[in-house]
Amino acid sequence: QVQLVESGGGLVQAGGSLRLSCAASGRTSSISAMGWFRQAPGKEREFVAAIRWSIGWTWYSDSAKGRLTIFRDHDKNAVYLQMNRLNAEDTALYFCAADSRGAFAQINMPLGYEYWGQGTQVTVSS
Repeated sequence: QVQLVESGGGLVQAGGSLRLSCAASGRTSSISAMGWFRQAPGKEREFVAAIRWSIGWTWYSDSAKGRLTIFRDHDKNAVYLQMNRLNAEDTALYFCAADSRGAFAQINMPLGYEYWGQGTQVTVSS
């Protein structure tokens, strides 16, 4: 089992920045990929970014490219999401996810992950 705890959300003005953090504990040696998803009220959970734990390859949604950056810290068993130039459409509950199965075909889908955090709220005011 892997436990995930997100932090770093909050209220920010449009154009501002936030850095989300996700701390993993438990069987962290089994992690093969980690990702960030978000869910706005009344909408489905959507993919934001993902990273292969061992080699650091990254994937981004079209809305994230150029503004959001995912990176990891092996020593801290943590993954981060640096978010710049935020806008109102980025307002959502952001979830960290982890997978240990080593199959990456669904790395941009919720089904591609076994473990989920509780989420951290990001609100962007215009």
